[in-house]
Amino acid sequence: MKELLENARWLDKADENVKEKLAWVSERSENKIPYTTVNGIHDDKSDSTVRYGQDDGINWWCNGFWPGMMWLMYSETGEGRYAQIARRAEEKLDCCFEEYYGLHHDVGFMWLPSAVADYRLTGDRDARRRGLHAANLLAGRFNIAGNFLRAWNDAKTPADTAGWVIIDSMLNIPLLYWAWEETNDPRFRHMAVAHANTVMKNFVRPDGSVRHIVEFDPETGIYRTDRGGQGYGQGSSWSRGQAWGMYGFVISYRHTGDTAYLDTAKRIAHYFIANIPEDGIIPVDFRQPEEPFWCDDTAAAIAACALIEISRAVDAQEQRMYLAPALRLL
Repeated sequence: MKELLENARWLDKADENVKEKLAWVSERSENKIPYTTVNGIHDDKSDSTVRYGQDDGINWWCNGFWPGMMWLMYSETGEGRYAQIARRAEEKLDCCFEEYYGLHHDVGFMWLPSAVADYRLTGDRDARRRGLHAANLLAGRFNIAGNFLRAWNDAKTPADTAGWVIIDSMLNIPLLYWAWEETNDPRFRHMAVAHANTVMKNFVRPDGSVRHIVEFDPETGIYRTDRGGQGYGQGSSWSRGQAWGMYGFVISYRHTGDTAYLDTAKRIAHYFIANIPEDGIIPVDFRQPEEPFWCDDTAAAIAACALIEISRAVDAQEQRMYLAPALRLL
């Protein structure tokens, strides 16, 4: 009981802090699509005078996060100004559809928390159109030879990336599940499920650790190799990838009811939980050297979300196994 009360007090205070901070930040950055800060001031990925490269600028994969935060605030507070700020960002993101070049599989990250959240909360028809447009772009990346969604376009590497898939994709395919549920068009579900099955088979190791990049032959779909990607190296265990994996598979379970996805999410979760350091600070890679130490609080936040979702999908006896480490991470 004491622990429950302490958690409740902590959650109330955290909620209060988030509302206070975003009320202030939203005023300072209401006309931007921010990504990071420069000398304490948000940058603006929608600034047409700044070009970061083909896949950057307005096409940056994080550009749905800002309107997503605003929709969360709108949902929490009911204040219309948050909806206005979010819609302003959505209108700016229309440039991505017009330019086309630079868009990749992260259209899920870009339009799920923005347009799809808008439509779910308000029923706005323009938001629905944007979400379905993005879903069709994602569906267009499906390779029928290997049953996977191509990750990137011509990435900044001399290698041919036509057969590359990354674990992050598991947080993009919910856009396809939504399009299926919204339109009753089964092609979206078929592609999402086929891709999830390919990832489940080729990315998740027996111990529950997860690869970041897997390369397939784009002509035959045959597995070629895996790559370290953002992890320490080939064969390592990028912590954010673990989080993408467990979160993505439990979401796939929620949309399909396929218990193989829930079991996979749990297997990844058990590996993640077993590797949480004593101080609770999550490293960038669970197999990185001790020095220098690099941490990733984003991986911790994503993992906490995933563990909470898993706890909702299991019976009462199992719930604490996933909720306790989630709260610890938060």
